[in-house]
Amino acid sequence: MRVVLNIWRQKNTREKGQFVSYPMDNVNPDMSMLECLDVLNEELIEKGEDPVAFEHDCREGICGSCGFMINGIAHGPLPATTVCQLTMRHFKEGEELLLEPWRARPFPLIKDLVVDRRSFDRIIASGGYISVSTGSAPDGNAILVSKEKSDRAMDAAACIGCGACVAACPNASAALFTGAKIAHLGILPQGKPESDRRAVRMVVQMNEEGFGGCTNIGECTGVCPKEIPLEVIAAMNRDYIRGAWRQRDIQITRQKPFTEWSTGSKLKTDPAR
Repeated sequence: MRVVLNIWRQKNTREKGQFVSYPMDNVNPDMSMLECLDVLNEELIEKGEDPVAFEHDCREGICGSCGFMINGIAHGPLPATTVCQLTMRHFKEGEELLLEPWRARPFPLIKDLVVDRRSFDRIIASGGYISVSTGSAPDGNAILVSKEKSDRAMDAAACIGCGACVAACPNASAALFTGAKIAHLGILPQGKPESDRRAVRMVVQMNEEGFGGCTNIGECTGVCPKEIPLEVIAAMNRDYIRGAWRQRDIQITRQKPFTEWSTGSKLKTDPAR
């Protein structure tokens, strides 16, 4: 089949970007979108041109690495599907596709279709943990968990942190992501000791990163590849209000962003933050 990929090309945040058109005449309909980009990059490399930068890892819809806008829709037109699982047969012969990165200030562009989503990591690091020792599998059965609670916790834990919710939201809100990370721990009894502290710290960090506020538009859950329910946002707001009252005398520390990509002791925090 034949398709035309109009891809956003931008070397870095400082340089100006633009859409570049790439006609592709021999696309296998069974290819995934990422495999189609692989073929395109092989052709570009053979021509001595710079390949299209895009993020990927497992290519099984689990890791959350891949993700960009396709014709204005996060992850493309197929519901509950990541870019790596979206096959080319879901598009029409000769169709023109517009590929661009997530557009949100907390996701600064790195190159082409790749954005920096470490703001999500900082939200998790600010409070996404439990101190209760669950032990081995048999020991875990000592704490009874109802089927209803386990199902709700598993639904929230399905979040892969791809960032589609932020990209689709007109406010660039991370409420669905943060709500899911708070809920999947807070619903279970093992996560109760830190529930107040967790909600306050993660919401504070979310606001610190510059994400917009939630106005219940629902675009986030509509494009979420794991169909995280909107109710996790309501639960987050409830836990935050309760936790803010109970933790009102405790100073909240914030995770600082890094300006460099290399790991290790040479990492420096951004002085502007």
